Order: sequence, then C-alpha cells, then structure tokens
Amino acid sequence: MSRLTKASSNQEILAVLNETADAVGVVLRANTDWSLSGLRDTQYAVDLRADAAALEVLTSAGVAVLSEESEITGVFGDDDLCVVMDPLDGSTNASRGVPWFATALCAIDNNGMRAGLVVNQANGRDRYWATAGGGAFHNGVAMRPSSCVELREAVVGISGIPKQRPKWGQFRALGAAALDICLVADGVIDAWIDFNTHGVWDYLASALICQEAGAKIVEHQDRSLVVHEHGQRRTPIAAATPELLASVRQIRAQQT
Repeated sequence: MSRLTKASSNQEILAVLNETADAVGVVLRANTDWSLSGLRDTQYAVDLRADAAALEVLTSAGVAVLSEESEITGVFGDDDLCVVMDPLDGSTNASRGVPWFATALCAIDNNGMRAGLVVNQANGRDRYWATAGGGAFHNGVAMRPSSCVELREAVVGISGIPKQRPKWGQFRALGAAALDICLVADGVIDAWIDFNTHGVWDYLASALICQEAGAKIVEHQDRSLVVHEHGQRRTPIAAATPELLASVRQIRAQQT
C-alpha cells in the first residue's frame, strides 16, 4: 500500500477508506461476542477488535488517526492526513440485532475535510461517500437532498429526546448518527437534530457527504464541526434546505 500524504489525491484517500471499512466488516461479520469491554461505559469488546482492524490498515497507509476507541494514533503534521473514525457507530443497534450500524471514516488535512465514507455494515452494501469538490454518492449514484421547506411536512431524524414535541410532520430515532445524517443528504429524511452532543467521529464523514450533496449542516452554536481533539463535543444539525434548517435550528435552540 502506498503511503498517503496531504499531496495524495482524494480518490487515493477514498480507496484506503474503503479498504479500512472492508477490514472492519470482516471483524463484524465474524463476531458473536457482544460483551462489554469493561474499559468504559457502552464500549463493547468488538468495538476494540474493529478498531484494531481499522488501525492496521490506516497506520500502514501512514496517516494519523483520531478514533472513538483508541483516541490519537500517529502525528498530524502540516503535510499529513488524519482519519477521524468510528469503526462501529450504532454498536447498541448491532448488539440488539437492529440492522442499522456503520463504519464512518473522514480524512482531513490542515485545511479541512478531504474524503468521507460511511458504510452500513449491517448489510455491507450501502456505501455513502464524498470527496471535497467531487460530489456525494450512494453506491455510485449522485446524492441529492429533498426539497422540503415546511417543518410540518418534514420527516426529521433525531438523537436524544426533545423536551416538548415540535410541530414536525414525523420523526425517526434510528440510533446511528453517521448513517442517519447520510439519509438527509440522500433525500430519505428531511432533517436531523442532535438533542445531545456527539464526538467528531460520529458525524464528520456525514457532514462532508451532506455538504457535497447540497444539504445544509451546521453546529448548534456555530462552532466548527472539524475538531482534532478526542474530548471535544459538538451538536450537529442537518437539513435539506435553508428554510428547513432555520426551523430545526429554532427547535434545537428551544431545548437549552
């Protein structure tokens, strides 16, 4: 495998992200042990095995890694790439047999996001990806958000529980933020609101996918969504249109 640097093409980067997701998929398909790791709350033993499989590919490619499970690996210098990853987003879904969990990977350099990939590991088929300036795709088909502008007509994905019921059309709580946000980019749902906070590994690949598809994604307090530290948390909000984004931002603001 050739080593990746800031000078590598986005397609070269994306190829390594796909190889990484494939390595994680091998671990997940073979897994029968859903015991907790005992290292921190809600971390499963398979989270660590999936992380190890991903790190083997990524460190061989010469990139730094910011992972939910193993924190920081390698050095992220001016000429380097860092891959922000969650090897198993939606691990509770996976442990309960809910077929909605993913590997999420986003490569960044010191100027921002370069390539993002989210793979639905429950079926191994649905791949959502984007490259900076290159568009967003679901299994090779260009992604486009819906044209929904009215909250009362919108199907809104959520993470967490609002204090009162907003006047949306319907809501869905699917349990895997990386995949959920991709549904906004793909026009399957119209918006997504985080009523808690998330680590950057949960949303960054999907944020690039949203941007490249033409959907809107922001942080609740207008902070940058691109962060480099394991302990930082953000509150992403996504919507198909600027009009709908204004409505869902207002909903989130009312929860504080």
